[in-house]
Amino acid sequence: MTSLLTRTPDGLLVDPDVALLEALTSPDLPSKKHSFRRRDAELDPLLLAAAVASGPSVTRNHYAHDFFPGVALPRAEGAWDWSQWDGERVGAVNQAKKFVYTSRQGPRTSRARAEKENPDSDSKRPLASIPVNAPTGKRRQAAAHTTSVPSHASQSSPIPPVKVTCMARTRIPTPHGPAFLHLYHNNRDSKEHLAIVVDPAQFCDDNSSSPPPIRSSSLDAVWSDSETEMDRLTRGAYVGRLSPTSHTASSPGHPKNSRLVDAIPSPLVRIHSECFTGETIGSMRCDCGEQLDEAIRLMSQPIIMPSPKPSETPTRIPGRGVVIYMRQEGRGIGLLSKIRAYNLQDLGHDTVTANLMLGHGADERGYEVAIAILRDLGLASSSGEGVRLLTNNPDKVRAMEKEGLKIAERVPMIPRSWKKKHEGGRTAGDTEERLAGSTMVGGNAVHGEDLEKYLRTKVLRMGHMLSLDS
Repeated sequence: MTSLLTRTPDGLLVDPDVALLEALTSPDLPSKKHSFRRRDAELDPLLLAAAVASGPSVTRNHYAHDFFPGVALPRAEGAWDWSQWDGERVGAVNQAKKFVYTSRQGPRTSRARAEKENPDSDSKRPLASIPVNAPTGKRRQAAAHTTSVPSHASQSSPIPPVKVTCMARTRIPTPHGPAFLHLYHNNRDSKEHLAIVVDPAQFCDDNSSSPPPIRSSSLDAVWSDSETEMDRLTRGAYVGRLSPTSHTASSPGHPKNSRLVDAIPSPLVRIHSECFTGETIGSMRCDCGEQLDEAIRLMSQPIIMPSPKPSETPTRIPGRGVVIYMRQEGRGIGLLSKIRAYNLQDLGHDTVTANLMLGHGADERGYEVAIAILRDLGLASSSGEGVRLLTNNPDKVRAMEKEGLKIAERVPMIPRSWKKKHEGGRTAGDTEERLAGSTMVGGNAVHGEDLEKYLRTKVLRMGHMLSLDS
């Protein structure tokens, strides 16, 4: 290649690139007598080297549109979102990467073959025709139709059945009484779901109590041949009350006395979704914090057993129940989308429309993991002990019954502010002494205009089983 060195007015041979760099970085501006040759006089070697090294599939148009790595690659992190590209650190070794544009639409031959094999499929439907406000799951399915797959790829393997394992259990004193917190892992997501078990029978050292204890079979199981008694005690696999002087590890399997189970009411069960705003900071846009506290309070109430003879005094047994605490913030859309939905609600939209405008479904929660946790606790057998389900949501009832859960009774969750109105007490806005409870709201009632709009939307648009006032 011809040398690009140029001669200055002083007669020196210099590289124009070096001279330009020195001129731009020197503290003093160069004098007018020094001039720099136009760069377009000859072919720029840097541009030529870049064009040759990039390969035959890259043209000059790519340089005009793809200044950031991976922007032209739909599946790359930060693609189509310039704000996600952070650049490179100073001094980092830059390993040359070759980015190849991957079409989101398969070759014509594979699409024609798929259409012939399945003429009723919607593979011919372009991705652009999927509405922006479609649920995230539907948009992912639409994208999958337009993504090329190898011809040898077969149908996706069947999803394995849900499997949960109770990793730890511990005693938690609450304002309503003692409870046992169970932490679960599962094979469907990376979230740590919880089970709050209100069950004083777990303090008994034997299985002769009435009612029998609600225990986790995966927690009490033997995990390995090398585990010690201290390993089992540490994760919570013990019976009775744990103390420095009392520590007895549990054994696998706790058969229940069916006669006692049939003689007592079914335990209360609440499938509760996480709500940071309502439970932690006391937001009054929803009644989630109130519902969590009310569920634990109802489960802690003693159960009055009628006596077979009218002359005898009814017996009272401790209350029991389970709150399955699912990490499904914002009805499954996550905290970020939930906060954005709040802003849309302030603009005049209800909670359902706000979710749809963000591209989510009105309710994206699933209950397969919750059912698996109930089965692990021995409460989801279609032939065994049923449950009294604390909910106003008909979708939860259908989901439980579809998975084989025996529902003995549906117990409604009436908002506390509505109860006060019907009972003739003080209105929800009156100043009153704060009552102890399990959340930021405590034992008090949530109230306000935002809550009323939220509750009416759940009744009118989501079919929740509550009676609205006129």
